[in-house]
Amino acid sequence: MDLHYLDATPTEAERAAVDGLLGPPEPVNGVGPDPANGHVHAHKDGQAHGNGHVPVPGNGSGDGNGPVSGNGSGHGDDPGNGHGVRHGRDMLLPALHAVHDRVGWISQGALNHLCERLSVPPADAYGVASFYALFAVRPRPPKVVHVCTDLACKARGSAELCSRLEQSLGQAGTALDGMMWQHSPCLGACERAPAVLAFEAGEPARTQLLAPADAGAVAEVARCGPTDTEEESPVSESIPQSGSPELRLLRRIGRVDPDSLDDYRAHGGYAALRNALRMGPAEVIEQVTDAKLMGRGGAAFPTGRKWESTASQPVRPHYLVCNADESEPGTFKDRVLMEGDPFSVIESMTIAGFANGCAKGYLYIRGEYPRATRRLANAITQARERGFLGRSIMGHEGFDFDIEIRRGAGAYICGEETALFNSIEGYRGEPRSKPPLPVEEGLFGKPTVVNNVETLVNVPLILTEGGAAFAGIGTERSTGTRLFCLSGTVARPGLYEVALGTTLRELLELAGGVGDGRELRAVLLGGAAGGFVRPDELDLPLTMEDAQEASTTLGSGVVLVFDDTVNLPAMLLRIASFFRDESCGQCVPCRVGTVRQEEALHRMVDGKEATDGDDLGLLREVGQVMRDSSICGLGQTAWNAVESAIDRLGTLSKGGSA
Repeated sequence: MDLHYLDATPTEAERAAVDGLLGPPEPVNGVGPDPANGHVHAHKDGQAHGNGHVPVPGNGSGDGNGPVSGNGSGHGDDPGNGHGVRHGRDMLLPALHAVHDRVGWISQGALNHLCERLSVPPADAYGVASFYALFAVRPRPPKVVHVCTDLACKARGSAELCSRLEQSLGQAGTALDGMMWQHSPCLGACERAPAVLAFEAGEPARTQLLAPADAGAVAEVARCGPTDTEEESPVSESIPQSGSPELRLLRRIGRVDPDSLDDYRAHGGYAALRNALRMGPAEVIEQVTDAKLMGRGGAAFPTGRKWESTASQPVRPHYLVCNADESEPGTFKDRVLMEGDPFSVIESMTIAGFANGCAKGYLYIRGEYPRATRRLANAITQARERGFLGRSIMGHEGFDFDIEIRRGAGAYICGEETALFNSIEGYRGEPRSKPPLPVEEGLFGKPTVVNNVETLVNVPLILTEGGAAFAGIGTERSTGTRLFCLSGTVARPGLYEVALGTTLRELLELAGGVGDGRELRAVLLGGAAGGFVRPDELDLPLTMEDAQEASTTLGSGVVLVFDDTVNLPAMLLRIASFFRDESCGQCVPCRVGTVRQEEALHRMVDGKEATDGDDLGLLREVGQVMRDSSICGLGQTAWNAVESAIDRLGTLSKGGSA
């Protein structure tokens, strides 16, 4: 490959960030590094030289919150991804993170250095770096404050917060005294809205979540920099039912030290993996099938069927991907599980890896989740040291499995499984056309099983109590419990766990109903990609089949409550703006349709009709085209919430009134 590098040179800090991740460049014949091979030489074990660590912003407290350990793999053995790429292109995203964490932005010199190390064309690397919202490819201050202005925070006063920040810190996006603040999509802290995430580049990088945030505290952090992230509220405070004996998936959170493997084992941890190893892969899949476990990420595909399809593929190796990139506005369930019970996530992935014959698992987590990332990294390290990851797990000869964390960088589209594959492989996070399906040709072109966090953490329960017993909870077709993320203008926002089949009314009553004695206006189920429900529809049973029959969806478990003070047209505009910003731009229906949708909504909200006077008709036409012909679920669902607001609530029917 003829690679044309840039003339720019990296600073010492940029070079140190890249080399700290990949290891020092290896000399050729004792005369220094060899740029022709990207400096990464495969060892006999197929691993690339370097420590394979994924850096994570630390808190500067000297508690080991620096790099997040992977398994050392840089794929120097060519994973067979169909792109003919060697020398660790899949380390591109971690390398970009390393530079960004150290310096705060990614310069041409930094790109040049990491491209030489990885044998990646600079144009490709720039395309990847500029794809992600958390990265900057132009100079910016080392301190950046991300202020959420998405749906839940918008309903809880983020507009007022931004107005006050403009008075004290200047306009959003304006650099001032080594800092800047900017608007942000959902940060996944909706139960404590409004939320703010502060970041400061350095060695180590620092992060701090402020939620609920007030303008004075945000301004102080913006000027002085973040403090210890572990000063955040205990995870159990996000669970109003904490301590209830009826909890299943959330039962350990608040009772078990999330940093202690011994405490996890004392509360039943790794009993399910021991059962799995005794059963064998086929019986594990049979139990999951008998449990009728459906995917909890929104598509509700039968987990047992997916596992059986992957396990039966003759091509090796197989991969497991835990999709922890929960970016749907209003969603925070996976964050709570990862922060509060990280060993459960690791055990669940290990069981899935065993059942599906996987050699390796990747845990792809949102870049906006620093505390969850650190706790998972600690869990992986302890599990590996104690024989619960690595070779011959728990003494079971022939079962070798390890997990590597990969951080996202602010791209909603990477929640789509094939876009996630591209992101891990070092390409722009753009979806692939299907077929082939991931179970046949997924990550690195190999059979891959993808599950989200909530789906996976149901598996230990199934293997402990049996598939049939698990299926006895919930309804005939929607079994088990489900996690629901309640936010907005509800009295007790938080993460709730209830049996599937519980009605929406019962769930809202559990959360104390609408706050401040206000009147309920609407409920948004499933997030921005979901649909609105009227107050007279609250007796809807929360099951996959009942939601589908009611022309809505449970989606990722979002239950966003709006009282009569909320401006619903403004919320629809925020949804339209979100999809416009998050569209990857690969396919025309989504790239153009999301822009046209936002333009039409703006005209309708402002009372300005289109030239033909039929913006409503335009919305319907554009929405149908996006639904029918977009490559992935982003474009296919971008019209859902707007359509339901118009048809079910009458929103915008009279110049923007609901």
